[in-house]
Amino acid sequence: MQEKVNALLEEIKGIAASTAEEAEHLRIKYLGRKGSITQLFDDFKQLPGDVKREMGKVLNELKTKATDRINALKEHTEVKPEGSSSAIDLSLPVRLDSLGSRHPVQLVRNRIVEIFTQLGFNLSDGPEIEDDWHNFSALNFPEEHPARDMQDTFFVDPGMALRTHTSSVQVRLMETQEPPIRSIMPGRVFRNEAVSSRSHCIFHQVEGLYIDKDVSFADLKQTLLHFAREMFGKSKIRLRPSYFPFTEPSAEMDVYWGLKTETDYRITKGTGWLEVLGCGMVDPNVLTNCGINPEVYSGYAFGMGIERMAMLLYGIDDIRMYFENDQRFLKQFSGVL
Repeated sequence: MQEKVNALLEEIKGIAASTAEEAEHLRIKYLGRKGSITQLFDDFKQLPGDVKREMGKVLNELKTKATDRINALKEHTEVKPEGSSSAIDLSLPVRLDSLGSRHPVQLVRNRIVEIFTQLGFNLSDGPEIEDDWHNFSALNFPEEHPARDMQDTFFVDPGMALRTHTSSVQVRLMETQEPPIRSIMPGRVFRNEAVSSRSHCIFHQVEGLYIDKDVSFADLKQTLLHFAREMFGKSKIRLRPSYFPFTEPSAEMDVYWGLKTETDYRITKGTGWLEVLGCGMVDPNVLTNCGINPEVYSGYAFGMGIERMAMLLYGIDDIRMYFENDQRFLKQFSGVL
């Protein structure tokens, strides 16, 4: 098979076409359903397992070179309309009526960051591909723990995955910085979920962390109340008991959205209350895992989804619209700072 590959490589280097029809004929000859290279891939299936890996790499390189060569011939033989030119006319006036706009997710992210930086929080960032320790184990997700089932994970390699939350940045921060720590972590996260109008496999979070001496749940509540007032103009919140592996006690924060309109009834299911974020006091085990003495320091953490915030603030009912780059959708945010 290696001899056939070498022969085809030499043959492909010398192919030429003067018309688009000839270029298409070459594509069928080499890459079509019954083409020479396609036939090699069929023969590849019969090879013993110990040589498949190396030969598979060689065949893929052959296919790539053939595809690039034929595409170049097609582009060269393509008939261009008379008078057309690829050069850019720099003398054309600028159209000021087609200015871009900020993405709604970016708009909401900026507002969240502004609110918390006013409270003294700084910004932290971390890698999107994380190891098991930072994404799970340090956050009280031991192996075989049922809490891991809460995260539908995209694994890259054994022990490495696309981060499922920006809590991994909290771990890195606590490992490298001495308290007091007061930081927020905006970023993109990934979960292996079915894409629908209400959920997506890619979304954005903002998480917050405050570690110091004598930090209490009352400090957390006051911080979140201030956030609700600044972000939504709402001054009534409630904290419902919940569960997160890395906080204890844990809570979900609801904002009283009201029942003034039919939309309010729909999004709050007739209760007037709307779930906004999760929060809690950092579990002492997490502090210990990160090298912080839980006998001396305590802290709180919270996390929220940016897309969900934007849906509430802008009345968007389909999360997929954020990722489709539809100009009709995005232009609605022109002029929004």
